[in-house]
Amino acid sequence: MNTAFTCVLDVRASLGECPVWSAHEQALFWIDINAPSLNRFDPHTRDNTVMPMPEAIGSFALREAGGFVVALRSGIWLCNPHGKLERRVVEAPYDTARIRFNDGRNDRQGRFVVGTMNEKRDGPDAALYRMDVDFKLTTLFGGITLANGLAWSPDSRTMYHADTPTRTIRAFDYDIATGTPSRPRIFAHWDGDTQNPDGGSVDSAGSYWIALYGDGRLAQVAPDGKLIAYHPLPAKCPTMCAFGGNDLRTLFVTTARQKRDADELARFPQSGSIFAMRIETPGINEVPMRV
Repeated sequence: MNTAFTCVLDVRASLGECPVWSAHEQALFWIDINAPSLNRFDPHTRDNTVMPMPEAIGSFALREAGGFVVALRSGIWLCNPHGKLERRVVEAPYDTARIRFNDGRNDRQGRFVVGTMNEKRDGPDAALYRMDVDFKLTTLFGGITLANGLAWSPDSRTMYHADTPTRTIRAFDYDIATGTPSRPRIFAHWDGDTQNPDGGSVDSAGSYWIALYGDGRLAQVAPDGKLIAYHPLPAKCPTMCAFGGNDLRTLFVTTARQKRDADELARFPQSGSIFAMRIETPGINEVPMRV
């Protein structure tokens, strides 16, 4: 298999996810949902610092004051820079026996937008939420099973979102002032059984990059929804990508190895690790939440 991706952290996590580049620290933060843990990877030293979490962590975002906003099964918490939970600011708005938080990130106005997932995938009873800086939680929409693919266009006026079991990315108009999506329409769709859209990100030219879980590739999609290219990885289950490095031209990808058979892991032994490749178009810095 020809791939431009190389392994930069041979960690072999169960479910690596949610890579977030910190421009301030010049480091990549990421999670292992199943460990569960929040991690800090320094690409210069290749050191990875593990910060254990007490329960499943679906996603997180940077805070302007330092530390993180973390979406745990029990709710949304504030966390200090060393991974110590400070206080819960939002209780879980769901039945924690069936549903947990999943994909989430800050919009470019510093509001935390986060979705949930039905862990049994037996019904569309998950939702997408927005948490404002006063910690008020607003339901943006429901009727989904597994929230993923959250990203915004460079001008923030388009929001992208995936309900993974449908293999469909939808685009929404996004009201920058209120943080409200509207006018959903199909942006991209895949038909293959293994082409499951997971985490996504947008570069500074507006291309949407989406990890296809089970397919071993990232898809790069133009702003008009046309496929630009597929980018293969040495792992079958990429989960999400993030732009990093001092020029934001290093594309990092987290991957998973959970529930993969022995033959696949023999062919792709570094599944669950973090991979990276250099790209021509830089990404866009993540905006910390103003808390």
